[in-house]
Amino acid sequence: MEGDASVENGKHPLAIEQRQQTALSPTPAPLWKVVAVASISAGVTFGWALQFSLLTPYVQLLGIPHKWASFIWLCGPISGMVVQPLAGYYSDCCTSRFGRRRPFIATAASLVTTAVILIGFAADIGHLSGDPLGSDISKPRAIVIFVVGFWILDVGNNLLMSPCRAFLADLSGGDQRKTRNANAFYSFFSAVGHVLGYAAGSFSRLHNVFPFSSTRACDVYCANLKTCFIISITLLLTLTVIALYTVGENKLPEITEEEKRTKMVPFFGELFGALKEFPKSMWILLLVMGLLSLARFAFSLYDTDWMGREVYGGVVGEKLYESGVHAGSLGLMLYAAVAGVTSLAVMFLARDVRGGNLIWGVSSILLAVCLAMTVWITKAAESKRRHTVATGRNGVDLGVKAAALSLFALMGIPQAASYTIPFALAATYSATAGVGQGLTMGVLNLAVVIPQLLVSLTSGPWDEVFGGGNLPAFVVGAIAAAVGGVFVLTLLPSPRSLAMHRPL
Repeated sequence: MEGDASVENGKHPLAIEQRQQTALSPTPAPLWKVVAVASISAGVTFGWALQFSLLTPYVQLLGIPHKWASFIWLCGPISGMVVQPLAGYYSDCCTSRFGRRRPFIATAASLVTTAVILIGFAADIGHLSGDPLGSDISKPRAIVIFVVGFWILDVGNNLLMSPCRAFLADLSGGDQRKTRNANAFYSFFSAVGHVLGYAAGSFSRLHNVFPFSSTRACDVYCANLKTCFIISITLLLTLTVIALYTVGENKLPEITEEEKRTKMVPFFGELFGALKEFPKSMWILLLVMGLLSLARFAFSLYDTDWMGREVYGGVVGEKLYESGVHAGSLGLMLYAAVAGVTSLAVMFLARDVRGGNLIWGVSSILLAVCLAMTVWITKAAESKRRHTVATGRNGVDLGVKAAALSLFALMGIPQAASYTIPFALAATYSATAGVGQGLTMGVLNLAVVIPQLLVSLTSGPWDEVFGGGNLPAFVVGAIAAAVGGVFVLTLLPSPRSLAMHRPL
């Protein structure tokens, strides 16, 4: 076959990738370098926590109805489908004197900084451009500025993720255990960022740190969001500068002009070529990641809105709803704290449990149970509210609130497993196929963002069909998580069995 001959004579893109990887002679890097690079995720997820906890309520305050709010989140999946595979692929090919991954990470950090400024000051810029004042009036100019900033933010985050994950795989030197541990550190710092972000989002007076954040166009909620994002970019830039300054990369060997023409084929041609090289185990992994991504995103998109609407019984713009959103941020902080502890535990538990497959499968079933429990908690909250109205009392039942917060905390366990184990498995599978780590992480991200795109397009109208609540999306997520967990336990091979069948 012509394709086989091109691989054998070294002209196929995958053969060139293999030659470059061999020339680098990777050896595992010191632990402190792995920790420095992994810590960047704390800065990224700090901003993500703010997105998931504060921005869905915020866009409704700007004047976007609940049923259309999910469409704002389309930018994340769409940019993820394009940016992460591209970033991973071209970082595999990059011959910059600064390294393969570092130029992409630095560019992404600058984009995130620009985006945060646009999002945080959207209301102020909109007012200066002609938007009216008032909490019950739509602000079209602020919405446009917010959406542009949101798109840039997601492009920056996606541009950062694949090179950062691939950088960790490079530093692990091809060792499966060290790769899993590196991803566990990444997951741990992601949890730290989430804890900090959700904690910041739960404080209603954080805007006092920066008095200038509160303006005529930017009320207390907006000022808190603005302050949180200022702290977010400060953390991200600090961690990124430290990592890029202290952790170097080996420069790839130069390639010939003929190899350059061969390697720089149209990106999607290379992408589909890599997909053909993936073993069956990688395809199963992509399917499972898609199902679990659908489940997690169905909840993440509306988690604080669920607390404000269904659990607290509030209406957007009212104090009771805002109290529910802040309680949801507290729940997300607990969720992130549990995820951080679980991430470190995975490093030790996964050594003797089928490479982590059992942990991932059982945790996915737990995710399905938690999503199903949102129905019971919602019905219990409605029943308690009817009782309090009948008795003349006000407030949220403490038992219902405790149950909701406990559910948030439990969901940190499957989050940690999904942030650690599948990425280590993907690194192992790609090593057997000779595919670049950056491209592999980008392809794995497609399995994450395509379901997110589906949720963003359908969840708002789907929920509206059933009365405008959040439960229909949660139920679909529960079914997807249950199926994904079963597939992990029954179909996905462990790294140990994969190693036994690896050709010498």
